[in-house]
Amino acid sequence: MSGSVSAVSRSGTYSFTKPNRESITLVAGLGVAGDVHAGATVKHRFRMKKDPSQPNLRQVHLIHEELFAQVRAAGFEVAAGELGENVTTRGIDLLGLPTGTLLRLGGEAVVEVTGLRNPCAQIDGFRSGLLKEVVGRGPDGRPAFRSGIMSVVLAGGVVHPGDPITVELPAGPHHPLRIV
Repeated sequence: MSGSVSAVSRSGTYSFTKPNRESITLVAGLGVAGDVHAGATVKHRFRMKKDPSQPNLRQVHLIHEELFAQVRAAGFEVAAGELGENVTTRGIDLLGLPTGTLLRLGGEAVVEVTGLRNPCAQIDGFRSGLLKEVVGRGPDGRPAFRSGIMSVVLAGGVVHPGDPITVELPAGPHHPLRIV
């Protein structure tokens, strides 16, 4: 399975959206250089209040570009970086990947998928009603989170729009993604 990077984004300050960049640099064990969420321990404000010593399982946020077409059909215009992701992908079913999947981004960078992003109320602050579109219901009636996945950086490198993404599934049994 493979796909590509359609956009890369980062922000040095806490903000909901992240500006697109010509490239981002991933740093092993930390995340995106210059991004407010980079670090070995949690950087998400809510999680820091609970326990700032927790490991940062949310170093790099990835969203599939195909989500933008889905929410556009419901009347919402969303572009790369506007939901706070660092890497916007094309051609990969991110939400269907198991925990522990490796994603090779470009020639050097490797991230390990840790889980789902839990969308927060800030999404409705960005576009009123959008939260309902990114939190659907699965066949069993339980919430189905569609606002991307989180990962940690195993190998650093520079990532550009247009770079290939190669997917390496972990040895079985596979475990479905859960919120991290």
